[in-house]
Amino acid sequence: MHDWLAHLWYEFWKIITFAPLTFGFSYRTQGQRNIPRTGPVLLIANHQSWLDPILVGLASPRHLCFLARKTLFKNSVLSWIMRSLNTAAVDQEGFAREGLRTVLDKFQAGRAVLIFPEGERSWDGQIHPFKPGITLLIKKAKIPIVPVGIAGAWHAWPRWRWLPTLSPLVWPANKAAIAVSVGNPLDGRRYANLSREEMLAELSTELHKVWEEAKRLQRN
Repeated sequence: MHDWLAHLWYEFWKIITFAPLTFGFSYRTQGQRNIPRTGPVLLIANHQSWLDPILVGLASPRHLCFLARKTLFKNSVLSWIMRSLNTAAVDQEGFAREGLRTVLDKFQAGRAVLIFPEGERSWDGQIHPFKPGITLLIKKAKIPIVPVGIAGAWHAWPRWRWLPTLSPLVWPANKAAIAVSVGNPLDGRRYANLSREEMLAELSTELHKVWEEAKRLQRN
Protein backbone atom coordinates (compact mmCIF):
# COMPACT_ATOMS: atom_id res chain seq x y z
CA MET A 1 0.00 0.00 0.00
CA HIS A 2 1.38 3.42 -0.96
CA ASP A 3 2.24 5.76 1.92
CA TRP A 4 -0.49 8.27 1.09
CA LEU A 5 -3.10 5.56 0.78
CA ALA A 6 -1.98 3.96 4.06
CA HIS A 7 -2.28 7.37 5.73
CA LEU A 8 -5.84 7.86 4.46
CA TRP A 9 -6.77 4.30 5.43
CA TYR A 10 -5.57 4.84 9.01
CA GLU A 11 -7.44 8.16 9.23
CA PHE A 12 -10.58 6.48 7.87
CA TRP A 13 -10.51 3.96 10.71
CA LYS A 14 -10.01 6.74 13.27
CA ILE A 15 -13.06 8.52 11.93
CA ILE A 16 -15.37 5.49 11.89
CA THR A 17 -14.37 4.38 15.41
CA PHE A 18 -14.46 7.80 17.07
CA ALA A 19 -18.23 8.29 16.96
CA PRO A 20 -19.25 4.83 18.29
CA LEU A 21 -16.76 5.08 21.15
CA THR A 22 -17.72 8.65 22.02
CA PHE A 23 -21.47 8.16 21.90
CA GLY A 24 -21.52 4.53 23.01
CA PHE A 25 -18.91 4.64 25.80
CA SER A 26 -18.69 8.37 26.64
CA TYR A 27 -15.06 8.25 25.48
CA ARG A 28 -12.83 11.05 26.80
CA THR A 29 -9.14 11.72 26.43
CA GLN A 30 -6.51 14.15 27.63
CA GLY A 31 -2.78 14.76 27.17
CA GLN A 32 -2.53 14.17 23.44
CA ARG A 33 0.10 16.92 23.17
CA ASN A 34 2.41 14.93 25.43
CA ILE A 35 3.21 12.56 22.57
CA PRO A 36 6.27 13.84 20.64
CA ARG A 37 5.22 14.68 17.09
CA THR A 38 8.36 13.29 15.48
CA GLY A 39 11.01 10.67 16.15
CA PRO A 40 10.84 7.24 17.76
CA VAL A 41 8.57 6.94 20.80
CA LEU A 42 7.54 4.03 23.00
CA LEU A 43 4.00 4.25 24.39
CA ILE A 44 3.17 1.91 27.27
CA ALA A 45 -0.41 1.39 28.44
CA ASN A 46 -2.34 -0.77 30.86
CA HIS A 47 -4.32 -3.52 29.12
CA GLN A 48 -8.00 -3.83 30.04
CA SER A 49 -9.80 -4.82 26.85
CA TRP A 50 -9.33 -5.65 23.17
CA LEU A 51 -10.58 -2.08 22.63
CA ASP A 52 -7.34 -0.68 24.06
CA PRO A 53 -5.33 -0.32 20.81
CA ILE A 54 -8.23 1.60 19.26
CA LEU A 55 -8.60 3.81 22.35
CA VAL A 56 -4.93 4.74 22.44
CA GLY A 57 -4.82 5.15 18.66
CA LEU A 58 -7.62 7.72 18.89
CA ALA A 59 -5.80 9.55 21.68
CA SER A 60 -2.62 9.85 19.63
CA PRO A 61 -2.08 12.61 17.06
CA ARG A 62 0.47 10.30 15.43
CA HIS A 63 -0.16 7.07 13.60
CA LEU A 64 0.94 4.27 15.90
CA CYS A 65 2.45 0.86 15.28
CA PHE A 66 0.90 -2.04 17.17
CA LEU A 67 1.88 -5.57 18.13
CA ALA A 68 -0.43 -8.59 18.06
CA ARG A 69 -0.08 -12.31 18.71
CA LYS A 70 0.68 -14.41 15.65
CA THR A 71 -2.43 -16.49 16.29
CA LEU A 72 -4.63 -13.48 15.45
CA PHE A 73 -3.22 -13.44 11.91
CA LYS A 74 -4.61 -16.85 10.97
CA ASN A 75 -7.78 -15.27 9.58
CA SER A 76 -6.82 -13.79 6.21
CA VAL A 77 -9.29 -10.88 6.36
CA LEU A 78 -8.38 -9.90 9.90
CA SER A 79 -4.70 -10.32 9.07
CA TRP A 80 -4.96 -7.94 6.12
CA ILE A 81 -6.79 -5.30 8.18
CA MET A 82 -4.30 -5.47 11.05
CA ARG A 83 -1.26 -5.32 8.76
CA SER A 84 -2.78 -2.40 6.86
CA LEU A 85 -3.10 -0.55 10.20
CA ASN A 86 0.59 -0.92 11.15
CA THR A 87 0.19 -4.09 13.23
CA ALA A 88 3.10 -6.51 13.39
CA ALA A 89 2.79 -10.18 14.32
CA VAL A 90 4.91 -11.30 17.28
CA ASP A 91 5.12 -14.29 19.59
CA GLN A 92 2.99 -14.56 22.73
CA GLU A 93 5.38 -12.61 24.95
CA GLY A 94 6.14 -10.04 22.27
CA PHE A 95 9.76 -9.53 23.40
CA ALA A 96 11.56 -12.62 22.22
CA ARG A 97 14.32 -12.06 19.67
CA GLU A 98 11.93 -11.73 16.73
CA GLY A 99 9.58 -9.34 18.55
CA LEU A 100 12.46 -7.24 19.85
CA ARG A 101 13.94 -6.89 16.37
CA THR A 102 10.55 -5.92 14.94
CA VAL A 103 10.08 -3.10 17.45
CA LEU A 104 13.65 -1.82 17.14
CA ASP A 105 13.21 -1.65 13.36
CA LYS A 106 10.12 0.51 13.88
CA PHE A 107 12.09 2.83 16.15
CA GLN A 108 14.90 2.99 13.60
CA ALA A 109 12.32 4.22 11.10
CA GLY A 110 11.25 6.95 13.55
CA ARG A 111 7.87 5.40 14.41
CA ALA A 112 5.76 5.51 17.55
CA VAL A 113 5.02 2.02 18.93
CA LEU A 114 2.35 1.04 21.46
CA ILE A 115 3.13 -1.81 23.86
CA PHE A 116 1.15 -3.31 26.72
CA PRO A 117 3.90 -4.30 29.17
CA GLU A 118 1.58 -6.58 31.21
CA GLY A 119 1.60 -8.89 28.21
CA GLU A 120 -2.12 -9.73 28.28
CA ARG A 121 -5.51 -8.25 29.07
CA SER A 122 -6.27 -7.96 32.75
CA TRP A 123 -8.65 -10.48 34.29
CA ASP A 124 -9.72 -8.11 37.10
CA GLY A 125 -9.18 -4.61 35.73
CA GLN A 126 -6.08 -3.98 37.83
CA ILE A 127 -2.55 -3.30 36.58
CA HIS A 128 -0.42 -6.41 36.96
CA PRO A 129 3.38 -6.89 36.98
CA PHE A 130 5.12 -6.10 33.72
CA LYS A 131 6.84 -8.72 31.61
CA PRO A 132 10.58 -8.19 32.16
CA GLY A 133 11.32 -8.23 28.43
CA ILE A 134 10.37 -4.57 28.16
CA THR A 135 13.51 -3.65 30.10
CA LEU A 136 15.72 -5.08 27.35
CA LEU A 137 13.81 -3.08 24.74
CA ILE A 138 14.24 0.16 26.68
CA LYS A 139 17.93 -0.45 27.31
CA LYS A 140 18.52 -0.98 23.59
CA ALA A 141 16.29 1.81 22.27
CA LYS A 142 16.95 4.64 24.79
CA ILE A 143 14.06 6.71 23.42
CA PRO A 144 11.22 8.74 25.04
CA ILE A 145 8.64 6.64 26.90
CA VAL A 146 5.06 7.90 27.16
CA PRO A 147 2.77 6.26 29.76
CA VAL A 148 -0.91 5.99 28.83
CA GLY A 149 -3.65 5.17 31.34
CA ILE A 150 -6.93 3.54 30.31
CA ALA A 151 -9.98 3.49 32.57
CA GLY A 152 -13.42 1.98 32.03
CA ALA A 153 -12.50 -0.40 29.21
CA TRP A 154 -12.45 -3.40 31.55
CA HIS A 155 -15.99 -2.68 32.73
CA ALA A 156 -17.04 -1.96 29.14
CA TRP A 157 -15.70 -5.16 27.61
CA PRO A 158 -13.68 -7.59 29.76
CA ARG A 159 -11.93 -10.48 28.08
CA TRP A 160 -14.49 -13.13 28.99
CA ARG A 161 -17.61 -11.26 27.80
CA TRP A 162 -18.95 -11.67 24.26
CA LEU A 163 -20.85 -8.36 24.14
CA PRO A 164 -19.95 -4.96 25.62
CA THR A 165 -21.66 -2.96 28.33
CA LEU A 166 -22.43 0.50 26.98
CA SER A 167 -22.27 3.87 28.68
CA PRO A 168 -23.96 6.15 26.12
CA LEU A 169 -23.80 9.93 26.40
CA VAL A 170 -27.60 10.08 26.52
CA TRP A 171 -27.82 7.73 29.55
CA PRO A 172 -26.68 8.22 33.13
CA ALA A 173 -22.98 7.40 33.38
CA ASN A 174 -21.78 4.02 34.64
CA LYS A 175 -18.42 2.29 35.16
CA ALA A 176 -18.21 1.46 31.45
CA ALA A 177 -17.54 5.11 30.58
CA ILE A 178 -14.08 5.08 29.00
CA ALA A 179 -11.26 7.59 29.44
CA VAL A 180 -7.63 7.72 28.30
CA SER A 181 -4.96 9.89 29.90
CA VAL A 182 -1.60 10.44 28.18
CA GLY A 183 1.25 11.27 30.56
CA ASN A 184 4.39 13.35 30.11
CA PRO A 185 7.29 11.75 28.21
CA LEU A 186 9.86 9.95 30.35
CA ASP A 187 13.60 10.04 29.62
CA GLY A 188 14.35 6.64 28.14
CA ARG A 189 18.10 7.20 28.48
CA ARG A 190 17.78 7.54 32.25
CA TYR A 191 15.61 4.42 32.47
CA ALA A 192 18.13 2.50 30.39
CA ASN A 193 20.73 3.04 33.14
CA LEU A 194 18.52 1.59 35.88
CA SER A 195 18.55 -1.99 37.05
CA ARG A 196 15.73 -4.21 35.82
CA GLU A 197 13.96 -4.10 39.18
CA GLU A 198 14.26 -0.31 39.46
CA MET A 199 13.05 0.21 35.92
CA LEU A 200 10.00 -2.02 36.31
CA ALA A 201 9.08 -0.41 39.62
CA GLU A 202 9.34 3.14 38.27
CA LEU A 203 7.46 2.36 35.08
CA SER A 204 4.70 0.71 37.09
CA THR A 205 4.44 3.79 39.30
CA GLU A 206 4.19 6.10 36.28
CA LEU A 207 1.54 3.92 34.67
CA HIS A 208 -0.50 3.86 37.87
CA LYS A 209 -0.38 7.69 37.93
CA VAL A 210 -1.89 8.09 34.46
CA TRP A 211 -4.39 5.32 35.21
CA GLU A 212 -5.62 7.34 38.19
CA GLU A 213 -5.82 10.42 35.96
CA ALA A 214 -7.91 8.46 33.49
CA LYS A 215 -10.28 7.40 36.27
CA ARG A 216 -10.74 11.04 37.29
CA LEU A 217 -11.43 11.91 33.65
CA GLN A 218 -14.24 9.37 33.26
CA ARG A 219 -17.75 10.69 32.89
CA ASN A 220 -19.65 10.17 36.15
